[in-house]
Amino acid sequence: MTEKIRKREEIPEKDTWNLKDLYETPEDWERDAEKAAAIPAELAAFEGRLGESGGTLLSWFRREDEVSLLLEKLLGYASLTADQDLGNGENQARRGRALNLYVQIESAASFADPEIMQIPEEMLARFYQEAEGLSLYRLAIERIRRKKEHTLSPGEEHLLAAAGEMAQAPSTIGSVFRNADLTFPTVKDGKGKEHELTQGTYTMIMAMNDRTLRKNTFETFYRTWSAHSGLSAAILDAQVKQQTFYARQRKYGSNLEAALAPNEVPREVYFNLVDTVHSRMNSMYRYMDLRKKMLGVEELHMYDLYNSVVPDADEKISFEQAKEAVFEALAPLGENYEKIVREAYGNRWIDVYENVGKRGGAYSSGGSRPHPYILLNHKNNLNSQFTLVHETGHTVHSYLSMKNQPVVYSDYVIFVAEVASTCNEVLMMRNLLRKTDDRKKRAYLLNYFLEQFRTTLYRQTMFAEFELKINEIVEKGGTLTADEMNRIYYDLNVLYYGKEMTVDPLIQEEWARIPHFFYNFYVYQYATGFAAAIAIADRILTGGKEAADDYLRFLSSGSSADPISLLKIAGVDMSSPEPVSRALDEFDRMITEMEKIG
Repeated sequence: MTEKIRKREEIPEKDTWNLKDLYETPEDWERDAEKAAAIPAELAAFEGRLGESGGTLLSWFRREDEVSLLLEKLLGYASLTADQDLGNGENQARRGRALNLYVQIESAASFADPEIMQIPEEMLARFYQEAEGLSLYRLAIERIRRKKEHTLSPGEEHLLAAAGEMAQAPSTIGSVFRNADLTFPTVKDGKGKEHELTQGTYTMIMAMNDRTLRKNTFETFYRTWSAHSGLSAAILDAQVKQQTFYARQRKYGSNLEAALAPNEVPREVYFNLVDTVHSRMNSMYRYMDLRKKMLGVEELHMYDLYNSVVPDADEKISFEQAKEAVFEALAPLGENYEKIVREAYGNRWIDVYENVGKRGGAYSSGGSRPHPYILLNHKNNLNSQFTLVHETGHTVHSYLSMKNQPVVYSDYVIFVAEVASTCNEVLMMRNLLRKTDDRKKRAYLLNYFLEQFRTTLYRQTMFAEFELKINEIVEKGGTLTADEMNRIYYDLNVLYYGKEMTVDPLIQEEWARIPHFFYNFYVYQYATGFAAAIAIADRILTGGKEAADDYLRFLSSGSSADPISLLKIAGVDMSSPEPVSRALDEFDRMITEMEKIG
């Protein structure tokens, strides 16, 4: 039975995040916003001067660090308060103002990269000698200078930066539409009882055992999306077109190339993932056959994918129980890691439960100092327990990088981001499996882990293929229509699930609800991160303190090297297809064990 969604003011304070760590009051935020409004003029005073001396260049980078910290704080508070209730106009206006300040400051600073690129090598070498402290920024300077062929004139860079707020419009409009404006009818279960359907409750209902409820929910949910498919297509088309515009202006060969370049990820990593998963489709088909048999259904439908094949072993897991499970699972990472987690859980870094208007899903806020925040929509089940340990991984990664790296290298690229979160999930699963010999409970956990492979390694790769295809359409001058995207998405589902699955036509509407398609080639990193995390978790569990220490060094490294090199610190080489292939070997082994139990 689904619970009634509470209003924000009905949520106990202890289950909400304490944003006073950022600003005591909205008025304090206003004062910093006023300070930020004066920054563009201050930065503009550096224009034309970055090549005059090492001291001037050093002053620029130090001031940029200070501005970065201020913007992180302003944007962090504005975004977090807005996500508490997307229907709150005051909070949405604050986020809009913060984004506007960000764009103004970025625009004012747009001259910097072109100027740094134009400094002759011999002059730059002299700058390093004459300005003590400039060597700290050597890697940052090298990264800027590598972008020379993709950087425009100062005037053109200024224009692109000024257009940044408009470029955010498709993503912002899509988020408000999905999370605040789109509503769904109630749905009936097998006994005729009605259930509230929201973005947050959809996933929970689809994990229930009542097949009638799941079927009704699936059909109601996607028929509602279908009624707005033209709008969804127009929003996503606008998003991909702005990506294409920026990629072309910067002289990249494709949107994919433009997306991978800032993260220093080779294109081969993307295609290695797709090719390796394609070569192992039989493993997915084998799993679908097993799932069909264990559910005892004549036809396996898309609404039969998220419920456990071992329903009697399902547990209700409170948030407090989930926290204790996290501490136990992450014990191999050592006392320093545990100390950070206990501080996060004990000092209200987390917003726990769904409320009316709250943003769906879950995230860690990353660089919001003095510490990150976690948004959850906890549902007292195993999936929510894994979401907690997942977002905890992001949070500790951000916290350690902020504490151990200078501001300029304290952030990390997206490619390594999902490793920290997924490694935690793998450690959680390994611990739960270690603790039980009970066949039914073990089968339940194996089912959950098999679903992690399906939804992360296979499904996210399917999303990555979808992204490639829709970007190629726009890059060739086409327009994304609902009919075309429906066809592409449906065909990919047929390919990935095989003949044992009845691919219901309504699944073609699913692309419209995936926010990650607005993140510009983000989703493939869930799959690569999952593969890397399995390798790292296995090393931690078998390598003891040395492996755990290597992993914490990786978590503390921020962006102090390229992501492939950083992952090698933790013992995995993602330039090779091997981690993905080894992860899929694990998938096959678990299917074999599940077949024996089932």
